[in-house]
Amino acid sequence: MASSRRLRALITNDDGIDSPGLWALAAGARDAGFDVVVAAPHVDASGVGGSVLSVREDGRTRLQRRELPELAGVPAFAVEGHPAFIVHAAGRGWLDPEPDVVLSGINIGANLGHSVLHSGTIGAALAASLHGWRALAVSLGTPAVTPERPHWESALQVLPDVLDLLLASPDATVLSLNVPDVPVAELRELREARLARFGSVQVRVDHIAGDDADDDADVLHSHAAELATPPEPGTDTALVAAGHPTITELQSVSDRPGLLDGATAARRAS
Repeated sequence: MASSRRLRALITNDDGIDSPGLWALAAGARDAGFDVVVAAPHVDASGVGGSVLSVREDGRTRLQRRELPELAGVPAFAVEGHPAFIVHAAGRGWLDPEPDVVLSGINIGANLGHSVLHSGTIGAALAASLHGWRALAVSLGTPAVTPERPHWESALQVLPDVLDLLLASPDATVLSLNVPDVPVAELRELREARLARFGSVQVRVDHIAGDDADDDADVLHSHAAELATPPEPGTDTALVAAGHPTITELQSVSDRPGLLDGATAARRAS
């Protein structure tokens, strides 16, 4: 990596190009000294995980140049594709030079527990690791009803120290930062956290039989339900609820050798 140039950061998200959280993260990266380029879905793509779907016509995916508020001179693109697609495109010839790091967020809502599997914000960061790039996913723990003025500044307060940690880590490291949606003065110290079994909420899905005269199709109705039991101490869910920003290192898909080994098979069976 050349020391004579600034590190290049690709800023993306799953909330879409018009999210103020994306703009805040891009500004924070620029202020931290990165050469910034922004590329995000043209519409909200929350919950797409690591999907590489894009809207294609004759093998082409549309993108539009955009100018973002208070980010004059920062190249920005609205892409008709999911976050992980954008990251992979950046590593397959689209961006020249390629990014050195990928910063994803700031997501509206925390990404906690093993439910991070479904997050497009996390999916983008994990996709970066497949290209050998360090990546950071940043999420703000807003309530179910997004407040009029989320505390983006609280996430930016924590960002410089976390970026230092990321840059000191090996290539392909992926970190997930969750910050409570509280004023900076109310933030507690940054804590490393393990993933909770679930996130802060669970989704319940009910089957509703169709009874409309014009449309008799059955439907699946999804709605969030608070966890019935308190979060396990030391997990990301518990610490964020207590006012701590949390940092967790994530790993992409990996193999687990030894399946046909006798001892391993017996251990798994027990």
